Amino acid sequence: MLKKILIANRGEIACRIIRTAKKLGVATVAVYSDADARALHVEQADEAVHIGPSPATESYLKGDVIIAAAKATGAEGIHPGYGFLSENDDFADAVTKAGLKFIGPSAAAMRALGGKAAAKEIAIKAGVPVVPGYQGEKQDAKTLSVEAKKIGYPVMIKAVAGGGGRGMRLVEREADLAELLASAQREAASAFGNAHVLLEKVVERPRHIEVQVFGDAHGNVVHMFERDCTLQRRNQKVIEEAPAPGMSPALRENMCAAAVKLAKHVGYEGAGTVEFLVEGGSLGSDAKWYFIEMNTRLQVEHPVTEEITGLDLVEWQLRVASGEKLPLAQSAIKMSGHAIEVRLCAEDPAKGFLPSVGRIYAFDAPASLSGLRVETGVANDHSVSPFYDSMIAKLITVAPFRLEAADIMIEALHRTTIAGPVTNQCFLANLLEDEDIRKNRMDTGLIGRNLERLSMRPEYSEELAMGVGTFIEHLADNAEEGTLNRSTTFRKLWYARDGFQLGPPRTELRIVVINGERTEVSITWTEDGPRVSMPGDLPATARKSKCYSEHRPEAERLLVVMDGAQWEISLPTYDSSSIDDGAASDTIRAPINGRVARVFVTEGDVVEKGQRIAVVEAMKMEHVLTAPREGTIAKISVKEGTQVNQGTVLVALAEA
Repeated sequence: MLKKILIANRGEIACRIIRTAKKLGVATVAVYSDADARALHVEQADEAVHIGPSPATESYLKGDVIIAAAKATGAEGIHPGYGFLSENDDFADAVTKAGLKFIGPSAAAMRALGGKAAAKEIAIKAGVPVVPGYQGEKQDAKTLSVEAKKIGYPVMIKAVAGGGGRGMRLVEREADLAELLASAQREAASAFGNAHVLLEKVVERPRHIEVQVFGDAHGNVVHMFERDCTLQRRNQKVIEEAPAPGMSPALRENMCAAAVKLAKHVGYEGAGTVEFLVEGGSLGSDAKWYFIEMNTRLQVEHPVTEEITGLDLVEWQLRVASGEKLPLAQSAIKMSGHAIEVRLCAEDPAKGFLPSVGRIYAFDAPASLSGLRVETGVANDHSVSPFYDSMIAKLITVAPFRLEAADIMIEALHRTTIAGPVTNQCFLANLLEDEDIRKNRMDTGLIGRNLERLSMRPEYSEELAMGVGTFIEHLADNAEEGTLNRSTTFRKLWYARDGFQLGPPRTELRIVVINGERTEVSITWTEDGPRVSMPGDLPATARKSKCYSEHRPEAERLLVVMDGAQWEISLPTYDSSSIDDGAASDTIRAPINGRVARVFVTEGDVVEKGQRIAVVEAMKMEHVLTAPREGTIAKISVKEGTQVNQGTVLVALAEA
């Protein structure tokens, strides 16, 4: 067994690897960037090495720096986790040449199966059905345009390297190809250091099924059954489960056999995932299915396979990397029960899954809930950074039956508290409560078709009114004359917290801002403090809601958490970019902290409403910003490559 390993990753996967390494008596070395100096994986590892600034291109993607850290600390091997350098064959080669063990497949196997284009060619030779498309070396726009016409629209652009939906774009008509191709290539280059793409025909109403395989250095390859990853948004997985619901035994046998065959073809070593699309939404024995790619690494969703098989895949990785044979033969690998994983992310589904960043004031998952497993790399008072993936945690539930596992997950989501960044918590619960999903009527387009309904959050309630009351009490308790930038009327209201006066109780109508929207509330001042009601609500007293306050020089806000939803309450601040101050249609602002990847206009250009203005890149994703109205570009305040904060004015239009 390896005695010491360096983990070339961060977040929950680094913590996951550390846990198994400790169980096996293997020492661990963490690496970290400036942004991760206080991260959980740094605290949990036996040693930690600083590797550079916050951007991944200057830290986690610097292979030479990581190898130097491994050698300096005496590590014998490097575990790449997933993402970053995990599927970089040049890095795997460099690790081996440095006399270290790369805990994963060989560089040769990566080149054969890790690239989507090369993997499709191998599958074709092996007789495995593949999605029709183009996976050639020519990458110029003219060639790709010709090939797209041959395939027939709609087509899917896919980065040949990496995964996670990065570098993927759906092209529904020829006129959109050039723009989406450039965007996909930029994103692929940023995420994986490789801008090459392939084209594929779009499969109608597909189910996304993947098979977990494992090989060793002695020629043995086994599978650990399949996972269903159909529920996706923007080609990124949201919920995964194992086994695939409704999977016929015949289809399972054929897919798993094809996956093992591909892995054996290249002498595959370590953990890998072979991915397929099944046409038409059904997993019957006569369904049409196609190989699409292989991920030559451990997957984000590997815990659901662990839960139905009782195996530790990271332990298998370490044993195989140490030269051992696979711990079990195929006949000894059994599955039992049903497991579901959700990716709890800092993002707002109601705003097109816009990532959210900032301090985590509270994070508490009900870890003691029977059947629940929590994988995370954050804790209270940590921050979600704009430099990396938006995932806060993975919640995994297991039960004898699928709906039982789903119900445990719904309870876990309702009982999990997150205060700070906006999350997809309610969205995940809505998915698992959806009738089509519960009855296994799914395809990869389900979320996109039903996004508005699935993104709904709890309406205003008595608990939220209590939160508003708590906010008002807080300001009244802490206000000092001149310290709050409020009008005289507001200051008098905050100071008069006990409601003492001659005559009946005083009721005031005031405006507060709830999640960026001005809301009129009625405040009745009583001896017990303010009683607040909102449109359609009964009055509610303060002091009962679960609230977290944030103090900033420019504003104060209260975060009210209820039933998996978070509401931000503040007073109107007329200079805030989140409030429409009458000039919102004159400016294009950064929606999130990030890097300006492209600026498409110059000062003096005349633009139409909806025309592309700029692209801001954050959390490995591109956010295209468009003109809010027709007009002339009056000023461009940033250059390509500039790091900007959320709300920064990038471009201003001339007054209409």
